[in-house]
Amino acid sequence: MATNANWTVIFEDKSIIKNTGAEAGTPYTIDDNAFWATADFQNIWAIQSGTTNSSDEVEHRDNTPHCSLDTEGVSLQQFIDKWDAAHLAKLQSDWDNNDGNTYDAEGNVTNTETEAEKISRLGARPTSYSS
Repeated sequence: MATNANWTVIFEDKSIIKNTGAEAGTPYTIDDNAFWATADFQNIWAIQSGTTNSSDEVEHRDNTPHCSLDTEGVSLQQFIDKWDAAHLAKLQSDWDNNDGNTYDAEGNVTNTETEAEKISRLGARPTSYSS
């Protein structure tokens, strides 16, 4: 399998990893059994896309030789879209859970941040993400 890929997809782990650019090295497990059960994926073990050796992008479960995504007939974009959706959900969760409330020694809220104050401090809640 090739190294230094821009994207890595590990079918056994249901994992997609972005390896370059913003958020490089960030893996997401995609819990979507219908997606992973797609007939086109049944013989694929792993994908490493964006390598210098495109004939080594797709690794198969059986003895089928490694090949490029084009030869396999699989689009990387579907994996990027799943990663982007998972990353957006994380960004939104991080924003939602980042409150500017103040607390006393016992952990009681003494001052609640308004939504306008939160937006001023963090910016608007993320609504989209594109790799």
